[in-house]
Parts: sequence; structure tokens; C-alpha cells
Amino acid sequence: MSKPVFLNSIPDLFEHINIHEHKHISFHHHLRNGDDVINRVLSIYEAYNVKDIHLHPSAIFPSYHRILSLIKRGQITDITTSYINGDVGEYISEYGLKGNLLMTSHGTRARGIIEGKESINIAYLAVPTVDQNGNGTGTIGPSRCGSLGYAVADSEHADIVVLITDNIVDETLINPQIDGRHVDYVITVESIGDPKGIVSGITQLTTNPIGVKIAHTAATILTSLSSMKSGFSYQSGAGGISLKVTDYLRQYMETSNIKAQFFSGGITAYHVNMLTEGLVEELYDVQCFDLRAVESISQYEHHHAISASKYANPQDDTRVIKALDFVILGATEIDVNFNCNVTTDSFNTIIGGSGGHHDVAEEANVTIVVSPLIKGRIPIVKDRVTTITTPGQHIDIFVTERGVAINPNREDLINELSQTNINLLPIDTLKNIAENYTGKPKEIGQSHEPIGYILDRDYNRIDTLYKKKG
Repeated sequence: MSKPVFLNSIPDLFEHINIHEHKHISFHHHLRNGDDVINRVLSIYEAYNVKDIHLHPSAIFPSYHRILSLIKRGQITDITTSYINGDVGEYISEYGLKGNLLMTSHGTRARGIIEGKESINIAYLAVPTVDQNGNGTGTIGPSRCGSLGYAVADSEHADIVVLITDNIVDETLINPQIDGRHVDYVITVESIGDPKGIVSGITQLTTNPIGVKIAHTAATILTSLSSMKSGFSYQSGAGGISLKVTDYLRQYMETSNIKAQFFSGGITAYHVNMLTEGLVEELYDVQCFDLRAVESISQYEHHHAISASKYANPQDDTRVIKALDFVILGATEIDVNFNCNVTTDSFNTIIGGSGGHHDVAEEANVTIVVSPLIKGRIPIVKDRVTTITTPGQHIDIFVTERGVAINPNREDLINELSQTNINLLPIDTLKNIAENYTGKPKEIGQSHEPIGYILDRDYNRIDTLYKKKG
């Protein structure tokens, strides 16, 4: 395969390809709110007035403002992604798209790209360092962001692969995450973004007394289970309660001399610290959630960058989460059938998406959801969640400050935890406790105008996103 073509600016690319012929375009989100590539590229699509664009970003963050501009101009008609937060989500919730919004998990996105269900014409990939052969890595360079896990499938299966970088090196990269054999163009720019934008602001231990109590209960559950023993595997989100659970778990592991085999998913400083303290053998990192994780991935041989397929593609036999014992997740809403919503709020505004929520919940041996029973005076437990992100059969335990509900399908967990002092309650009872404080929430209702769909890991529709009621 020939070497990639090196260019000095993004507009130079369009002397080589017809921008109007390639409507399915993708981006990754590893620089999160610090990304400067997606806005730059889309500004050119706006200037060229390219129509009928189908956007395939791995996630959309509030700083990706050019997306909203192209939606309003009718140039972006369809979006397939795993997460939307900010103005784009609010606008789509109010007005919809000209075409469809499809929301998948991270593992499903990788599967779809590899199997051709999600066909991408051009992948525009921000890459912190690229060598002369087009190999790329996120672990070094002035704009390093760590793992490029969500870009790998795009880089190997898009029709045209374009790397955009601010750091070209002469020496051949060792173990690059982007293989130059698949790369068509490399564009050098002054900067691809600000790595400080990676930090989301939620990657701190909670100090809220309710959050601390929930975390302590969740950790007590973990340490009470017979499957909590040396060699276990674990994943937690980057939310404050989830990280506090991890902190309590660290204390238990130290005093009990227990060592984990691996942690997976998005990695933070807290996970890195446990690696350096010898409490966990391996970190499998699909995205770095803070700058300490970015530093670590180039520093420690047991901190591995993995692709989204290796992380959670249900058709990838080597996927890491297949061996996952425990996962701690959050939720915007949960219902009496344990269905979880992390996509919309109770008013149908899109505020997030599955990310890896559905993936790990389906595969982990024990999936624990942690949340205050009441958020903003609204009970979190519903008769039916506004939007199903993760079906209830994959949720095992729901932990609140008022008690713990175990999915009736998990009789093994009920039997084991009934021998402890943990306050076990039916989920209906938790719902009633919350409503005794708040009153029964007023039905908001749906507009009955679909604006998109939630897809499961086999690309089947599991729920519909509706336009906000006017």
C-alpha cells in the first residue's frame, strides 16, 4: 500500500477529493471539549455548502458548535452517535433533524463500522502524533490525549482516512494505535486542540454526604459478595459517586490484601494510582478521562490503549468486558423494571447517551447502578423511564441512600446479600419512598413525533426518541 499524502492545510485536501461526493463523515471525541478539529473541518463543509451530510461522531460535546450551525442550515441531515451533550442535543430535542438520529453504544458503533452497517466515506481523525508512514498515536505530542480507542475502527474501515495532527515525527512510531497502512492523507495544522478540555469536571470524588453514603453502601455490597476475591475485574464510570466507590474499594483491597486482574473503560487518575500501588495488574483504556491517565498510558507498560472493538464489540471474541466481574454505573432515571435512562432527562431533552453503559451492563457479571433517590426534587424511579438506554434485564442492583433494590431475576444476589445488614427493598418501595417526599410527579407526556431511535448491540431498535412536547 502506498504512503499517505501529506498536506499543509485542511482546504488543500479538497483539491484531491470532491467534498460533495462523500457525505458520510466521522470524527472521534478523545479531546472532548478541547477538540479543535471537528469545528475546523465542518466550517469548510459550511463554506462549500455541502448538503445531506450524515455525521458519524463517536460523541458530541458542547464545544462542537459548528455541528449546530450546519444542522440549522439543513446541511447535516442525519447523525449516528453514542452520546450528545449541550446545544446540539437541546436543539434536536426541540426540532429534530431533517433525517434520522440513531444512538448506539460505543461497542455497537465499532461493530457497525467493522461490519459495514455504519458506512463511513471520510474519517477525519485528530491524532496528536503521526510519523512519516502515517502511523498515529495519542500518547505523545503537545496535544496528547492518550488512548485513541474510538478512532481505530474508523481508521481501518472508512473509504478515505484523513489524519489531522500538530506533530509530525521522523522516527517510526512503536506500537501506534493508528496503522499508517490504512491512512490516505495526513494534514498538519498549528494545533488540534487543548488537552485540558479532556477533563469533564465530574472526575472528582463526591464529598456530598448523600453521595458518600451511596458509595459506601455500594462498596459494602461489592466486598460482601463471594466473587470479590483476588483476580477480579472491575469498571467504574467517572462520576463522583462511582469514583468514591472505587476509593472505598481501594481501601478494602489494601487491608484485605486483594489484587485485581484488570480495570477497563475510561481511565482516571484514581485507577492509575491503584496500578502504581500494585492493587491492579492491568488497565485496559479505551479513553483517558483526565491528564494523569494521559501521562500514565505512555509511562506504564501495564496501562494499555485498546480499540472500541477490543473493548466492547459484541462480535469481537477478544473483547475485554466479556471477562468483567463488576461495573458501577450511573443513571438519569430507572424504572420499576430496572430499565435505565442515561440519554434524556424527564422532559425529553437529550443530555447524553449510552457510551459504554449498555455494553458493560450486558456483559458484566454484576452491574450496580448508583444514584440519589431524588434529583432536583424529581424521583429517579419511574413507572417507565422516559427513554430506555439499557434494558432492565442487564441491571442487577440499584443503590440509593434509602435502600438497595436487587433485580428479582438475580436470586443468587438476593440470597447472598440477604445474609448482610444491607437494607434490601423492592424497587417499588424505593419509588414510593421518593414520592412520599416529592409527591407523584406530574405526567409530562410525549409529543408522539419521533426524532430518533436507540439501538441495541445487534442494531435493533429498543426505544424511540420523541420531540419535546411544546
